[in-house]
Amino acid sequence: MPDLFAAARLDEDVPRPLADRLRPRVLAEVVGQDHLVGPHGALTRLIEAGSMGSLVFWGPPGTGKTTVARLLAGETKLHFEQISAIFSGVADLKKIFEAARGRRASGQGTLLFVDEIHRFNRAQLDAFLPVMEDGTVTLIGATTENPSFELNAALLSRARVMVFRGLDGDAIAQLLARAEEAEGRPLPLDGEARLSLARMADGDGRAALTLAEEVWRSAKPGEVFGQEALGEIVQRRAPIYDKAQEGHYNLISALHKTIRGSDPDAALYYLARMLDGGEDRLFIARRLVRAAVEDIGMADPEALAVANAAKDAYDFLGSPEGELALAQATVYLATAPKSNAVYTAFKAAMAAAKEHGSLMPPRTILNAPTKLMKSIGYGATYRYDHDEPDAFSGQDYWPEKLGRQRFYEPTGRGLEARIGERLQRWRRLREERGE
Repeated sequence: MPDLFAAARLDEDVPRPLADRLRPRVLAEVVGQDHLVGPHGALTRLIEAGSMGSLVFWGPPGTGKTTVARLLAGETKLHFEQISAIFSGVADLKKIFEAARGRRASGQGTLLFVDEIHRFNRAQLDAFLPVMEDGTVTLIGATTENPSFELNAALLSRARVMVFRGLDGDAIAQLLARAEEAEGRPLPLDGEARLSLARMADGDGRAALTLAEEVWRSAKPGEVFGQEALGEIVQRRAPIYDKAQEGHYNLISALHKTIRGSDPDAALYYLARMLDGGEDRLFIARRLVRAAVEDIGMADPEALAVANAAKDAYDFLGSPEGELALAQATVYLATAPKSNAVYTAFKAAMAAAKEHGSLMPPRTILNAPTKLMKSIGYGATYRYDHDEPDAFSGQDYWPEKLGRQRFYEPTGRGLEARIGERLQRWRRLREERGE
């Protein structure tokens, strides 16, 4: 018969990674997430209220999502059950739900933690809905992906999203200090190398501790590494940028907003980060075209031509030569006068079209291809603008029940300043001619 106690003793002697040994035992030990688990944090308030409900933890790797979920189960006296969406299917979920129903019948609730929840398909996500609604399980789903894109609306309507932040320099420094205390020795790094290691971790606490372990393993007695030596010892982790994931949306949004904010230097920085991360160049070009029509519009109509030309130039030249065309377009758009007047007018016109889509245009501007249509007034009083003074008739083109509307309000910037003057002149002419 096997010696189970000996097996347990052997298991205790197995070396554990530093990140596992330093896993927080209480919520107060979690670093970098004070907005969630600090004295006034969102999760702290839920625990104090005694009603947590289902949650979605969204954030980058190594920020404490699994640990916080486990600690919450302890704080709320719930049975903790953990699965990964990568390795589980509907059959596994049914077994877990059945066991949770049994525990519930005996007065024990279940906190079900689902790692990588975004990997489940829509049907699998729908399986959670009834057990969330009747309280069979309190669900905590963890994801590195934007829940708005990756989780269905029905599940999101039943769960509150908690955003975990990448660890900043202070939080990484706290982790390294704890690691030194646990190891009973300082990290053999000088000041610059220590800061460099924190940057290499890229906001990932687990990565920071793993890198620290590599440094300790590599150091000879009394040896202290500088920044250059550190780079030789450990492989620098590439910046977290997956063009199919959240970094993709964050950086393209940053590029668009810095163009809108007329900051060419910041716009070039985010463009360079996307290019360096391997982003699809035509995806970037499409966003430049969008910025040209949404944020510059009629203040400088050439912006659209420049953005389109950059797309064509990249298509023609490829990388890396064609990337300069994208950079040139980025600078042009960022330094162009800004106007969203057309964008705003288009949205207003679409709303009016949806609300009043059944109204007929006035008969005066309708063609009369048949005698009947001509006899009932189609095109009867239409005036051909080119035959009118100033090539402007000023006639009313709006459905009678709707009346004249005004959607487009040009700004005083760029070409739109002149367009605004032109529209004012036409309004005066309409008033003078009684239209």
